[in-house]
Parts: sequence; C-alpha cells; structure tokens
Amino acid sequence: MQLNLETPDFDFVLRGADGRVALVNDRRLSRSFIVSARTLVEDWPVTDVRTLEVAALAPLLALEPEVVIIGTGASQAFPPPATMAACLSQGIGLEAMTNAAAARTFNVLAGEGRRVVAAFVLEGAPLAEPGNG
Repeated sequence: MQLNLETPDFDFVLRGADGRVALVNDRRLSRSFIVSARTLVEDWPVTDVRTLEVAALAPLLALEPEVVIIGTGASQAFPPPATMAACLSQGIGLEAMTNAAAARTFNVLAGEGRRVVAAFVLEGAPLAEPGNG
C-alpha cells in the first residue's frame, strides 16, 4: 500500500480541541478564537455560548461564511435563539457542537472548499495536549 502525504490547500488546520485548549496548526490556544480556512482571529471575547450576543458574531460574519460552527466547549450548549436567528436570517447555517466535534467538522468542510468559519469557546486554563476528539 502506498501512502501519500496530502497537504491541505488552506492555511489553518485544527489538530484537536477540548474545553480548555485547541491546537491550530502547531499553535496552542487557550482563549476563545475564530478560524476560517485563511484567517485566525485570536482572543474572541466570548466565554459562554449560552449568553452569546448577536454583536459577537460580527467578526465571524465579516469573513462571509456559508456556514458557522460554534464550538461550545467540552459539552454541547446552544446560543440564544436571537443569535441563531441572526445567522439564519442572512442565509447562513449555524451549528453548535462540542469543541472536539467542531474541530473535526471544520477540517472536513474546509477540505471540501466550503466557506466555513468556526468559533471556539475556551475556558482559558491550559491543560496537557488537547484530545484528538
């Protein structure tokens, strides 16, 4: 069997994420952040997806996504209905899932060439290496 290394044609790959840390390419992040195939926005000031305000979506929507993934931490939670409606009213899908699932989903969609933007809520206290999901 021949194995070939495939290099993604996008700049940022999520290597793993949990509720406290994420590994983006070779960078370890311990604060909430936003990522697209070509952009990394560090220090997104969101600490709880359940209180996510519509205004906090502005940096995500500025990246012109067709789908937004919200990594909600170690466990799944959902943003307020008004926040979800802000995306849907613009024809943008919004999915909320654990950080581990969000990392996997982001990589798959970015690999398909989709205009995906993911935002990850992190608790800020670094742990050992994040899990593979």
